[in-house]
Amino acid sequence: MPTSEFRALDLRAHEFLSDAPLHDVWRIRLSGGGPDLTVAEVVDQFVEVIRSAVETGAGGGSVVRALFGIRSALGRAFGWDRKTPASLAPSYLDRLSGDDRARTLETPGSKRYFWTTLYAFEREALGEVINQTVHSFLLFALEPSEGGGGYTLYWATYVKPVSWFTPFYMAVIDPFRRLLIYPALIRRFEASWKTRCEGDPDSRPIVEGT
Repeated sequence: MPTSEFRALDLRAHEFLSDAPLHDVWRIRLSGGGPDLTVAEVVDQFVEVIRSAVETGAGGGSVVRALFGIRSALGRAFGWDRKTPASLAPSYLDRLSGDDRARTLETPGSKRYFWTTLYAFEREALGEVINQTVHSFLLFALEPSEGGGGYTLYWATYVKPVSWFTPFYMAVIDPFRRLLIYPALIRRFEASWKTRCEGDPDSRPIVEGT
């Protein structure tokens, strides 16, 4: 999707991640969900979709499981997932303001699958991943659709280098991530969301990314 649309949203992340390059953004249109839907509820379901794809490979997730397996094996072999020294890639936890900590609905620093929560507001949640390959951020933002009747979920990735290896690593994994992993995960999430909102005849999300 055009990054200009994403940058036009009123999000804390734009200021909070002002020095972190935006890598890509995906847009998922969700029908239903009710007036009180929070981004945490959507992320909870999305995490379960990822976990199921990675751990079981069921429902079309065999490609995702295989690729995650290869990445995990390489990470163990080369030590890619060891924690990076704070002097090289300090966590953004220390950047949280008092207002951020007062607003968040999840404890900063808590683990959510493979990332660490920085904050989780009602409609915006940010996670952080730091290892030997990247210092990255995953942003989930939930916006009511124009005219009502659903929401738009924005899923953005920011990437900061931790060494000379980061650009090379991203160049290698991006084709797999953008052409195989993310579309497969999103299709599984589509099916999961459709089941959740099966009473809604327009429950199938529409996915767009760039």
